[in-house]
Amino acid sequence: MQRLTITIDDDLLAEVDAFMARRGYDNRSEAFRDLLRSGLETADGAAGDSRHCIATLSYVYDHAARELPKRLTQEAHDHSGLAQATLHVHIDQESCLEVTVLKGERREVKAFADHVIAERGVRHGHVAMMPVEPSHDHGHAHSHSHSHSHSHSHTSKGGKK
Repeated sequence: MQRLTITIDDDLLAEVDAFMARRGYDNRSEAFRDLLRSGLETADGAAGDSRHCIATLSYVYDHAARELPKRLTQEAHDHSGLAQATLHVHIDQESCLEVTVLKGERREVKAFADHVIAERGVRHGHVAMMPVEPSHDHGHAHSHSHSHSHSHSHTSKGGKK
């Protein structure tokens, strides 16, 4: 890790300190690191499009919109390499929220997210991307020395197990 010395004016420092207080940072170094990461992500533009990321795509949609749930499901299936998991929540009689975890190259994740958000009937959408190192492991293994198992509950149409 390198140590840097920077000079900033008092007004900007006050903004940084207010940011730290709102977010609960204990020290300026970590706040500056996060601000720099965020700024570089935003400013990088096309240069960072081939980098890998993990993202959450959150959107609220009208579940009664013509064929929309079917189109959204098909879109996720068509991009199964990107879409890792989806959480579906019924908000009210007309609206559903879905949160999809995506993993892949930034440009592919962004294109998929933009396409979903632009679908007719999607009322609100937001994607949050975080950089990750590309994984060459296509399974579900972890680099830790322990292992774990998953159990799944399946229900029939009648709701009985």
